[in-house]
Amino acid sequence: MTVHRGLLFLFMTVVLIIRTESVVGDQVISQQQLRMSFSPVVKQVAHAVVNIYTRKIVRDTLPIFNDSFFRHFFGNQMGLSQERVQRSLGSGVIVRSNGIIVTNNHVIRDSDEIIVVLSDRREFEATLIGADERTDLAILKINTGNQKLPVLELGDSDVLEIGDVVLAIGNPFGVGQTVTMGIVSALARTTVGGSDVRSFIQIDAAINPGNSGGALVDLQGRLVGINSTIFSSNEGGGSVGIGFAIPSTMVNAVLTDIIRIGRSIRPWLGVSVQQVTSEMFQTLKLDHPHGVLINEIQQGSPAERAKIKIGDVIVAVNDHNIDDPETLRFRIATLNIENQTQLTIFRNGQKHNVVIKLEIPPEIPPRDTSMIIGNNPFAGIILANMNPALAEELGIEYVKSGVTVIRIKHGTIASNLQFQPGDVIVKVNDQIVTLVSKLKALLNNSHEKKWVIMIQRSGKIFTLTVGG
Repeated sequence: MTVHRGLLFLFMTVVLIIRTESVVGDQVISQQQLRMSFSPVVKQVAHAVVNIYTRKIVRDTLPIFNDSFFRHFFGNQMGLSQERVQRSLGSGVIVRSNGIIVTNNHVIRDSDEIIVVLSDRREFEATLIGADERTDLAILKINTGNQKLPVLELGDSDVLEIGDVVLAIGNPFGVGQTVTMGIVSALARTTVGGSDVRSFIQIDAAINPGNSGGALVDLQGRLVGINSTIFSSNEGGGSVGIGFAIPSTMVNAVLTDIIRIGRSIRPWLGVSVQQVTSEMFQTLKLDHPHGVLINEIQQGSPAERAKIKIGDVIVAVNDHNIDDPETLRFRIATLNIENQTQLTIFRNGQKHNVVIKLEIPPEIPPRDTSMIIGNNPFAGIILANMNPALAEELGIEYVKSGVTVIRIKHGTIASNLQFQPGDVIVKVNDQIVTLVSKLKALLNNSHEKKWVIMIQRSGKIFTLTVGG
């Protein structure tokens, strides 16, 4: 029995006891006083939750032309294919009365058509204003003329506590708008997929396919999250009571940026960090394991200008506790670059508050995005110069110098060697690679039959040997 079911059982038991003693002295307890219902909250918010249907045309090569016999005579020039329509469904939340809607990016990704259905069954074709794949959020716009739409007020997800009752509203399995109730099971979950800025609200309200992009509301009817991900052990992907929502603090940050400039901006602090472990905290003169240890400060960064030092431990951002690198990344991502930010740090066992102004990460050096061709291990890779802006965009650790893999073209030499987006090429045949131009010059002048390539991936260095 889950916690909230146990509490509900206890509540109903108390109600039954009270109902058997409905007269206390001269006071009569009415049925209205005994009735517990979430219907007032649902009536307040349900009209601002919409259904979203998407359509995508997929072109598949006819199976007969995959046959080696036909390919022998006609090669890949036939171009004969069949079209099929791929449909998906989800939910969304109206957050502006002029038709601005928040949903999940994965609900509308690569769609050819997006249809929004309001609670009164009116349908509108939606325009994608902007999407942020890293947070799995997308902002849509529908045009209803001069008519104002009902909206959900954004609440503050930072005030949520474990055990708070919440309602999840969406369109599971396309059956129509559905409301489920549960509690906040955990906060700041950082090991959930679907987003690389990870600090999810975990809930036990039933969330199923089609609920994605729907509203998570508190009992005051405020939007505290966007339902995004479920954990399921069922083959059909049904709910098992573990769901995750993107906090409203992140929703507000992405929404503000996309409406203002059409894309989401990641503020730049300019540090590399690692989690403080149980083996480290005493050496760092902390009273218990918490915070993140700074092990690198980028030149010219806001952290450097604020006199932050290697070895400092960040334990809070604007009074929000920091326990791991993912939480720090989340907190920084929700901040406005125009405002000052307070970091709480420990240095030599002493607590300090440091005021810092975050910035947009710089494009230094310029990316020089290039595709490598020729007879070499990098053929088919699209590369760019590492810089702070690119590191933030890809969600990878910044490296002072190096060439970063952006994409790999399918079916090329590089794809067969299993390079991955985000890989940083550090050395090639003992020559340090600092820029794309240097790597291209090295490849053009080389007649090597053996290649030794040093790669940094997810903070780890490994060597790839090709040929020889």
